[in-house]
Amino acid sequence: MSRPWDDWDHILKVDPDKDLVDGETFADIAACGTDAIEVGGTTGVTEEKMRWVIDGCAEYDIPLFIEPSSLTNVVHTDGIDGYLVPEVLNAGDVAWLTGMQKEWVRLDDRIDWTRTFTEGYIVLNPESSAAIYTEANCDLDAADVAAYAEVGERMLGQEIIYAEYSGTFGDPAVVAAAADALAEATLFYGGGIHDYDSANTMAQYADTVIVGDLVHEEGVDAVRETVEGAKDATAATPTE
Repeated sequence: MSRPWDDWDHILKVDPDKDLVDGETFADIAACGTDAIEVGGTTGVTEEKMRWVIDGCAEYDIPLFIEPSSLTNVVHTDGIDGYLVPEVLNAGDVAWLTGMQKEWVRLDDRIDWTRTFTEGYIVLNPESSAAIYTEANCDLDAADVAAYAEVGERMLGQEIIYAEYSGTFGDPAVVAAAADALAEATLFYGGGIHDYDSANTMAQYADTVIVGDLVHEEGVDAVRETVEGAKDATAATPTE
């Protein structure tokens, strides 16, 4: 059975708590070449802000997913293709592995399970908001990360493993180790993708690269370069 993300080389993550570059619109974002838009953020996200982004992007023909890190991030409205729910595999606070998700299920009777999927996050930048909020153990080597990836796929049934460096460019050897550990799960990579070369490098190991802050800091032209880098890497990778 095909999965929505099977053919995604590039995802653009839009943070509802951050502004777009002056003069740019959601139409510009939808036209940047990315394969999907993921809407979410770690801090400052409200339902009102979430609806602002969803309403702005929903009219365009591009997959649109919410990444709900808390109950305040969950919006049920037309135009959404689904939900990608983070579960932080290396969280020190287990609330970020099952607790937040349990509260969502307990309080929300409108969850469409046919469109709800989980992401097995491995948070790797100790200075990031994600690491601080989840109390993540980021003191991991390549073997540790590969083991977390395998636990996520083999023990927890994760179809997506997400290596998250949150604003810093990660170690390609670590990402490669995570990729090698996976059998069928898709490897997402996020962190420090800011130009053609950084996207091209990580797309040689990860199935999908994710760009976030760049769209808010430099705009869609910079994002378009990362799309080209990711897709060129995929085109150059031999298929099995």
